[in-house]
Amino acid sequence: MFLGIDIGGTRIKAGVVDRTGVVLRADAAPTPGYLAEFRAIVGGLASGLAAGLPVEGVGIGCCGIIRSSDTMVECLPGRMDYLEGRPLSEFVAASIPGETSVFADNDARAALSGEIMFGAARGKTNVLMLTLGSGVGGAILADGRIARGHADRAGHIGHLTVDPDGPFCLCGNRGCLETRFSARAIEIEAIAAIRRGCDSLLRARHESNPLSVTCADVFQYAAEGDIVARSIVEQAVKYLGGALAGLLHVLDPEIVIVGGQIADAGEALFSPLREDAGRRTRRLLGRAVPIVHAEVGDRSGVVGAASLAIRALQNSGATL
Repeated sequence: MFLGIDIGGTRIKAGVVDRTGVVLRADAAPTPGYLAEFRAIVGGLASGLAAGLPVEGVGIGCCGIIRSSDTMVECLPGRMDYLEGRPLSEFVAASIPGETSVFADNDARAALSGEIMFGAARGKTNVLMLTLGSGVGGAILADGRIARGHADRAGHIGHLTVDPDGPFCLCGNRGCLETRFSARAIEIEAIAAIRRGCDSLLRARHESNPLSVTCADVFQYAAEGDIVARSIVEQAVKYLGGALAGLLHVLDPEIVIVGGQIADAGEALFSPLREDAGRRTRRLLGRAVPIVHAEVGDRSGVVGAASLAIRALQNSGATL
C-alpha cells in the first residue's frame, strides 16, 4: 500500500493507493493559512488513513517548486509561502509507523508520473503534460525521463510569456500563459463582462453576484451559444494554442496529455485546441500531435502523488 497526498491551494487530499492505482481509502481537508494548522492537518490525514495498513511509501504532490531529492519546498508564492524552506517529509514521517520513505515533487510532475504508470503515457518516451486549473502546470517526459533541468525547476509551462506587455503574474513576469489561459484568467474576463453590462448568459445568471461565475460556467454558456462566453473561450484557447505550438516545435512529443479541472470541458476545449495547435505546427512537424485527456480518472491527485513513491521504489530495485 502507498499513501498519496496532493497539496493544493484550496484543498489537501490524501488517499491509500494500491500498486495498481486503485484508491482504497481517501480523505481531504481545506488548506490552512498557517504552518501549525498545516502540520496538524497533514499529520492527521496521514495517520488516519495509514492506520492498520502496511504503508510501503509516501508520495506527495505539491504546487510550487519542490526539490525532489529531499522534498524541500524551494518556492511557493502566495498564501502557502509558510512552507518555503521546509521539507514536506517532515509533516508525515512521524505519522507513519516504521521508517517509511517519503518522496515529493511538483504536482504536475506527479500527474505525469501517474499517467506513466497507469494512464495515457504508458509505453511512451516523449510526452508533454499540461494541467489546466486555477493556474497552468506542466511536466515533460523526454527520452524516457522526466525533465528536471539544471536546478530541478523544469516544466513550469504556465510561466511561458505569451503576451510580453500583458498582466503581471505572481511569478514576477508579465503576460505568462496562466494570466491569459487559466480558470482564474477566464473567470476574471467573465466578471469584467458582467460588470460592463454585456448582454449575455453571464450577466443574466450572475449579475446579482458576478464573483459566483466559474470557468466551467463560461465553457457551458459558450457551448449553449452565448456570444460573449464564446469570445472569452476562443481568446483564451488562442493563447493556449500558440504556447502549445511553440512547445510542440521545441519538444516534438509523441503525445500531449491534458488534465486538470478545465480539461473537464471536453471537446469544448479539445476541439479548438487541436485545430489551432495543428494548424500552427503541421507543416514543420509533418503530423498532428495527438492531444488527449488524462486517463488517470482520479481528480484528487492522490494516485499521481502515490505513483511518485511506487516508481521511485521500483527504480531503486526495492521489492514491492
